[in-house]
Amino acid sequence: MAKKNFISNSTESVRMFKSDFLESLSKVHYFVPIIIFVPVILVCSYFAYDRNIGIGNYLWLFIAGLFIWTLTEYVMHRFVFHFVPKANWALRLHFIFHGVHHDYPSDAKRLVMPPSASIPLATGFYFLFNALLPANYIFGFFPGFILGYLVYDISHYAIHHFNFKGSFWKKIKQHHMLHHYQDPTKGYGVSSPLWDKVFNSDFIKKQNG
Repeated sequence: MAKKNFISNSTESVRMFKSDFLESLSKVHYFVPIIIFVPVILVCSYFAYDRNIGIGNYLWLFIAGLFIWTLTEYVMHRFVFHFVPKANWALRLHFIFHGVHHDYPSDAKRLVMPPSASIPLATGFYFLFNALLPANYIFGFFPGFILGYLVYDISHYAIHHFNFKGSFWKKIKQHHMLHHYQDPTKGYGVSSPLWDKVFNSDFIKKQNG
């Protein structure tokens, strides 16, 4: 099991930048991603209709985008956000991107990705997928991918701040809380434990009896 580090349950975390402007870019209300990316989903869907890719193509591309997001979420969380470098400047960057969330998991303003990171990442993924997919297929695929991101971001906020009644969301929350409070080297899936099961990074369930 990984070594347990400092964890604060404060609803606010440490200041990360001397600059007020940079500090403001590191914090975001959970509703901001919805305001930014729902229009992206709608515009891409309109272009899918306008370019006449067909409802059948749109639906399977949309589902494929959702599915690829779940893998992207897992890979980025495990291999990017949890990659711990050795250089001091890189450690500082790691703390800004993800370390602060593990130290202060209840900070409501650092639970969804700020636009300063999400917009460049979304732009990069758009051009990547557009280069890989046949002409105009991006307009079916990308809305599904972005919806997957929104589900991840909003569910991440909810996991940390809502008390769920349903068994499904209780299990999702338990999975992520174990990642924070038991072993951060397991349980990288936030919106779904699927890829943790596939890549053997899930938590071992205790056997009764």
